Amino acid sequence: MAAAGGWLRGCAKLKRNMPVYLAPWRASPCAFQSSRSESMPNLASDGVVCAPLQTFTEEETMLKNMVTKFAQERVAPLVQKMDENSKMEDSVIQGLFEQGLMSIELGEEYGGTGASFFSIILVVEELAKVDPAVSLLCELQNTLTNKLFTTYGTEEQKRTYLPRVAKDTIGSFCLSEAGSGSDAFALKTRAEKRGDYYVINGSKMWISLAEHAGVFFVMANTDPSLGYRGITCFIVDRDTEGLHVGKKEDKLGIRASSTCPVTFENVKVPETNILGQVGQGYKYAIGMLNTGRIGIAAQGMQHQIAQVATQLEAARLLTYNAARLAETGRPFIKEASMAKYYAAEVATLTTSKCIEWMGGVGFTKNYPIEKYYRDCKIGTIYEGTSNIQLSTIAKSLAKEY
Repeated sequence: MAAAGGWLRGCAKLKRNMPVYLAPWRASPCAFQSSRSESMPNLASDGVVCAPLQTFTEEETMLKNMVTKFAQERVAPLVQKMDENSKMEDSVIQGLFEQGLMSIELGEEYGGTGASFFSIILVVEELAKVDPAVSLLCELQNTLTNKLFTTYGTEEQKRTYLPRVAKDTIGSFCLSEAGSGSDAFALKTRAEKRGDYYVINGSKMWISLAEHAGVFFVMANTDPSLGYRGITCFIVDRDTEGLHVGKKEDKLGIRASSTCPVTFENVKVPETNILGQVGQGYKYAIGMLNTGRIGIAAQGMQHQIAQVATQLEAARLLTYNAARLAETGRPFIKEASMAKYYAAEVATLTTSKCIEWMGGVGFTKNYPIEKYYRDCKIGTIYEGTSNIQLSTIAKSLAKEY
């Protein structure tokens, strides 16, 4: 894959600049011995991968190594600073775009790298070993922003926005509200049609990446009488009059990743900025979140620094399995929920134990364990709480049996 080669050539420009006092933030190779995998020896003639889940293609191995190098040299030195200041460094964001890590699946015609969905999972996993806040930015850009445009966008919308999100524009998904988190049926934001445009009024809460976002996907109801069938997705540029991003939340974990309220006061959006079809927003949101859960599982997995090999392998293989299923177009909703649920729950339990095992130093900020503990908790909440995942799994099992 030419793109992977380009990434690796770009990595040759990176210079090692790791202060001694930050050395504990470097991911120890020994901690991840069980995850080391060999390159894939061959593919079946029909292109179907016939190998263990942890056997990677040559391109996937190259990508994995490149991201590991990028994370250690460009992200690790800034982790502590970003966490303390609750702010993502511009150099990290720029680096993600420069390395093509914000447009992994996008076609080269849009400025993307043209890689696979599974490549996204590998990238997110490697970034999460160093800082889950950075991996979340990468994961949401690839599995939500880019995927929404490529799946539901018109040709004009793709030509307008995909080159931007591949180059320097972050996207933000506006669904949650004060009274509407996992329950999209309670969504209150309204979009009133007036001629060839809509006027949006309402407010959103807990919106990830809002601080740096240049474009927002806003879920608003065009016909409240239809309930969730009236929910429509609108593309709204950040500089649109009436759109206001509020003060970011002072969170327990993933502090470098912004989470802000976003309000809409008589925001005028042209009809041409409807993503997909009117009334299909809820369907789109659920579809994208199902895919995103695989990415979240890849992040949660990395908090298990000292977890026993069997649990670490189980979380990783559940995630890889869901990713491979999604990549080949097979049903994956149950598997994605299982991966997200298991990885997040085990991460929370394990990081708590890690602090206990390290004794007093585990409770200090001199080592990353306390940050992993704070960061991993969000895994049981965002993109569907653990209870939501269990409900999804139960419904799938009921259909099967």
